[in-house]
Amino acid sequence: MAQDDDMRRDEEHHHEQALTEQTPLLPGDVEAHDDRSQPQREVSARRSLLTSLQGTGKGSKRRWPSILALLLLCILVILIIVFAFLAPSTVEQYAQQAAVFNPTSLSIDSFTSSGIRARMQGDFMMDASRVEKKPVRDLGRFFTYIANQAESGESEVEVSLPEYGNVVLGTAHVPGVKVDIRNGHTTHVDVLSDLEPGDVDGIRRIANDWIEGRLGQLRVLGKASVPLKSGIVSLGKQTLQQELLFANKDIPSIPAYKIKKLNVRDVELPHGGTGMAADVSLTVKNDYPIDFTAPPLAFNILVDGCQKTDPYIKLADAETHELHIQPKQQVELNVTGVAHHLPNILTQDCPGSNKSPLDTILGKYIHGEENTIYVQGSSSPQLHTPKWVTDLISDITVPVPLPGKTFGHLIRNFSFTDTHFSLPDPFAEPNTPASNPRISANVKALIALPEEMNFNLSVSRVRADATIFYHGKKLGNLDLHKWQAARSTRVENEDAKDSTPLLMVQSAVKNAPIDITDDDVFTDVLQDLLFGGKEVMMHIQADVDVAVDSALGELVVRRIPAEGQVPVKPISPGHGGNHGRPGLPPSFRPKVFGLQILDTSPTSLTLSALVNMTNPTNYSASIPYVDLQILNNDSIIAHATARDVEIVPGRNENMYVEAVWDPLTLGGEEGRKVGREFLSQYISGYNTTLTLRMHEGSIPSNPALGKALGKFEIEMPTPSLGNSPSNSPSDPDDDPDDPDDDDDDDDDPGNPGHDGDKENKKKAGPHFIEDATFHLLTSTATFTLLSPLRITILYITSINATAYHHDDPVGHIDYDLPFAIPPVDAEGKGVLSPRLPVEWSLGSVGYEAVKGALGGKLELGAFAEVGVRIGRWGEGVWFRGEGIGAGIRL
Repeated sequence: MAQDDDMRRDEEHHHEQALTEQTPLLPGDVEAHDDRSQPQREVSARRSLLTSLQGTGKGSKRRWPSILALLLLCILVILIIVFAFLAPSTVEQYAQQAAVFNPTSLSIDSFTSSGIRARMQGDFMMDASRVEKKPVRDLGRFFTYIANQAESGESEVEVSLPEYGNVVLGTAHVPGVKVDIRNGHTTHVDVLSDLEPGDVDGIRRIANDWIEGRLGQLRVLGKASVPLKSGIVSLGKQTLQQELLFANKDIPSIPAYKIKKLNVRDVELPHGGTGMAADVSLTVKNDYPIDFTAPPLAFNILVDGCQKTDPYIKLADAETHELHIQPKQQVELNVTGVAHHLPNILTQDCPGSNKSPLDTILGKYIHGEENTIYVQGSSSPQLHTPKWVTDLISDITVPVPLPGKTFGHLIRNFSFTDTHFSLPDPFAEPNTPASNPRISANVKALIALPEEMNFNLSVSRVRADATIFYHGKKLGNLDLHKWQAARSTRVENEDAKDSTPLLMVQSAVKNAPIDITDDDVFTDVLQDLLFGGKEVMMHIQADVDVAVDSALGELVVRRIPAEGQVPVKPISPGHGGNHGRPGLPPSFRPKVFGLQILDTSPTSLTLSALVNMTNPTNYSASIPYVDLQILNNDSIIAHATARDVEIVPGRNENMYVEAVWDPLTLGGEEGRKVGREFLSQYISGYNTTLTLRMHEGSIPSNPALGKALGKFEIEMPTPSLGNSPSNSPSDPDDDPDDPDDDDDDDDDPGNPGHDGDKENKKKAGPHFIEDATFHLLTSTATFTLLSPLRITILYITSINATAYHHDDPVGHIDYDLPFAIPPVDAEGKGVLSPRLPVEWSLGSVGYEAVKGALGGKLELGAFAEVGVRIGRWGEGVWFRGEGIGAGIRL
């Protein structure tokens, strides 16, 4: 080995000596050296290069081309290194930050059978100021300045969603684009590309998540293999991949809309029959620079069932026409929905409720509350709509809030005619509907139809829950919960300023209960009705259910708010009671006749009578049972009961009433004294009156109503017990309508007692003693007595009487043997009493007047304490008679 090294060094030394300055830098005969080893060529090249660089003098001029070639080679190597390794990453970073594209228009040129042909326009420029790092910014500007332009070839872009299993949203076929990539230079781009939808089922799933608010964020991945070149230099195919994250506010929301017009009308169905169509015009703001013409689309209109978890109920089919959408402009959309029929599930009451889903929808709408309807893409093919569009929108369900609308007072001008009141059933349970008074009437209501309702309808049934107010205070409730038959007719609106169509609805209300909740307010109403002399305005607020016959069958619109004034005519023109006490007007006061005694007890008399009265109002009433207290001087002395009485406007005759006279039981000892005084005045012919008043027991099933009505009293003259012609109901003097009837005299008779006040007497003379005959020799007297009873026998059990002539005593009678007074005969003649012993007042002026009238007649007065008995009842009364014609005999 050492020997070989020595031999190699000798050869190299020999070769170096053979080279001179004239030896060329690059040998011309290359082939002569091909057989030399490679290490020898590298050593020779280095030595030659060193020698050339160190040379001077004449030979140096010939070495400059070699120096320049070497420098260019070095620069080329550097450029190759920069462009091949450093420039791509720098330029890519620069391009990502400096590239700016401002879209000016995005339009859909046409819908094809496989997708969309879209046209995108915008401005492209490189803005170096957006690049953060200066080296990248400077190098990028340098390279893009050199390149000047860049051009992409045709490419295909695929957009997918990694979080949804890489479902493909769509594919775009993009043509080549040439742009100026120098800093600050703008290129207008106009690209027409074909877009094809990807996985339709996946797109629908994503759309439903977005609509239902479950799309919190969305990652979108775009991939493309794009051929690039700059000038004549091809840069090959570049694989581009861009990922975008949309979260929260980045995800667009469903655009807001505004309903401009709604019109509901009848429509003829293609296969026969009639349906109902709703034309909806709404505006939607397009906030995006997108321009296209949407093809006709079909949708299903769905509504909620009874529960949120129930399947949606299909209400109608809807269609849109071809629609042109302009960039960032209001879009006016016209939709027509047609309902062919109403599904049974839509109109049936929900379990545990008396409302159907349709009731809920209509109720919310007319009360101004928001409903939610659901618009679902229909799978029905459309003539000019590509199938892929129909497949894409089918089963996509969009909830659409439908704002309600308050229609004001839909129901106007309440009126009640032929009103009939009924008192409660006396045997009804208290605090039940049957225990309330009832009203029957013909009700008229004017309904202002909403302008949206332009279809034929007729009201077939109505019902309501109404609240009655008077002077702002609640009086009670009018229960009309039962359906009442109704009929309706269209009427002209007489208001020139109001074009609202009107519908007149008439219904006959029968036996609707009136629940009076405030007795004080009820008293105020009665006070004004009885004595106010003018109409009483009742304010009614009601929720009305209306059954409407339409092209879809019967629709029930529930709880329509109604409010109005109902005038009630007064019962009297303003008459008050006597001496400040409330009472009914004279024309209303009853006339009682035909009294008969039905039964007796030790303290009571049970009587019957017939009553005539005139009802001056337009109202009628049914009284199944009512009990009235009978008072005199504010003491209860009797009570009267009427059953099954029908009162009609105008004259009412022969109403049967029963009464029980029992002052002791009803009023105690004070009542007995008042009752005795009343009977005494009555049989003495005084102008007596009785007061009728209701009480808590008047209507057993509704004590509160009876108590409220008890604040109003009916004062009437005491009926005659006799059978005289003046007591006949056909007597014109007994006409209740005659204001001059003496029986309607409002004078209070007072309580004459035993004082003999003649001014309170009737001028017609006594009712009990018709005449008398005095016998001087036998000192006896007989009397012709008129019984006040028509059937029952009256017994006189005792008499203690004194006769007077001009206030001077004539004689005294004291007799305690009972005798009977039968009813008067058919001719109206009285009965003659037994001869009663007379104790003369000898020497008195009166006695002398009697003797002077012997054989003739003398007018006498009398005052007597009389015991009377009818059946088992007995009482002691006093009697005062005036102007008794007494015959004087021996």
